[in-house]
Amino acid sequence: MSELNKIALKILENGKGILAADESTGTMTKRLESVKVESTVENRIKFRETLFSANGMSECIGGVILYDETIKQKTNSGKEVPKLLSEMGSIAGIKVDTGAKQLAGSPNEKITEGLDGLRDRLK
Repeated sequence: MSELNKIALKILENGKGILAADESTGTMTKRLESVKVESTVENRIKFRETLFSANGMSECIGGVILYDETIKQKTNSGKEVPKLLSEMGSIAGIKVDTGAKQLAGSPNEKITEGLDGLRDRLK
């Protein structure tokens, strides 16, 4: 069995799912401002830490897709976010695209961009 297959089975064991927590800074800013909270690095990590350490997280979530900012952050207690997720029984992953953009010549469709520059971004 390949390593990728083992990871996929681990993420989905016991009926667990994947949490898409890959909101960009812009999206997080909109969410926080909608409840009158300033979008600072500190407030964004507080939001995410609350989400990732919630009751039921370890029973329901086997994998979490993170945004670039988040995968590099530490919680208020100094723990790296991927470590917190691991302790909660989840495998951390990262969003690798740069978002959806309008598809040329098709105003009602979007295309995901950013995979073509992934190798350079990983360095």
